[in-house]
Amino acid sequence: MNLNRRSVLRGIGAAGLSASMPGVFAPAIAQSKPVRIGILAPRSGAMGTVGECGIRAVQWAADRMNKEGGIAGRPVELVFEEETSPKDTIERFRRLVLQEKVDCVQGLISTGVSMGVAPVAEEEQALLIMWDGTTQDGVKEAMPDARYVFRSTDNECEAVMSSLLSVKYFGNKIKRVAGINPDYSYGRNNWEAFRQILTRAGVQYEVVAEQWPKVGTMDLTSHIAALKAAKPDFIFSSMLFADLPVFMKQGSAAGLFEGVNLALPAAGWQLNQLKKSFMPENIVFGHNTLYFALPDASPLQKAFVEDYMERYQQAPHWEADRAYFALAAYKAGTEAAAKATGRWPKLDEIIDAIPRQEVQSLGGPGRFRADKIAEQVFYQGLSTNDNAYDFPTLRTVNAYTADQLQKPPGMDFWEWLKTAKLPV
Repeated sequence: MNLNRRSVLRGIGAAGLSASMPGVFAPAIAQSKPVRIGILAPRSGAMGTVGECGIRAVQWAADRMNKEGGIAGRPVELVFEEETSPKDTIERFRRLVLQEKVDCVQGLISTGVSMGVAPVAEEEQALLIMWDGTTQDGVKEAMPDARYVFRSTDNECEAVMSSLLSVKYFGNKIKRVAGINPDYSYGRNNWEAFRQILTRAGVQYEVVAEQWPKVGTMDLTSHIAALKAAKPDFIFSSMLFADLPVFMKQGSAAGLFEGVNLALPAAGWQLNQLKKSFMPENIVFGHNTLYFALPDASPLQKAFVEDYMERYQQAPHWEADRAYFALAAYKAGTEAAAKATGRWPKLDEIIDAIPRQEVQSLGGPGRFRADKIAEQVFYQGLSTNDNAYDFPTLRTVNAYTADQLQKPPGMDFWEWLKTAKLPV
């Protein structure tokens, strides 16, 4: 179905709303006016499958919320636009705000795109809640005093966690280290964080190879040959797009992983494409804020995962959680402000209420800090192929909260990393 530039109304009748949400939300019920949420997400290209997972989750969330009375008594209506280049996405953001008159815009995955859109949100005084986008220029926050922009957890959280688990599980075996990371700020910062954490932990290691493929490189044979020639005993890779399954498949065929341990902090994004036929076991495997097979998962997660896998014959990854969290946070802030005022709240009242709310997302509890940066739960562990799927699951499940993995408000990431009280 083509969702681009189409409104998808997932509402229930005013009578049903009135019955389920009496009292404080009566004025909203009388209006029976939908809450319009603009969604900006990629549907093609390198991030197409990522955006698709988020879209599926936000549709599921809207359906569920509407069955339970919507947001403060009003049904949720989703209005979709596509995230592509910064320039085109900015135009679509303006269309959502100025023409579609949405109450809030959610989505965005690429940091490059979000850094273009976020200043426009401030200019237009339009509420923007990001799924995965940040406003970090490298590791430095470019919009520390944003009023209308709520951002995801820092990009480095998964790298910090994978580095800590690498020390925990393989510390005394790490001697000859190689890295293959995407050639832009995310990959370079993740690699540097990994090295700094090894050093801080007292691991005596030597960097024997560094490879920097451009994002989207599908022929990685020369990079793999260089890595194999260096004879590492540990490989760290923050690759996260379609090139990651290519690297693992080509590396396996070349015998690169024999006798080598690995850390893949962002592997969960490509979970369904990482087949057991070429995936080694016992590697540090990152799932970010949603591990679909969490043993003690909440009823909410269980219901979502069961429905998702039945519908799509795939496992959901963390973009589903990010999309659900954004909508849940908006709902919680709006309803808290409505309860406090006894009416449908103003935008400023919603913005002020959101950071004070803890919500249950698909991956567990989460909230926004006062500086509008998310804090959620991260999941990683050692992988196993001993399961009923055609891709790896986790043999050990480690969970850290974002406040253990990301810099505090106003602090430099590299300075924090030197002195932070880390989980391991």
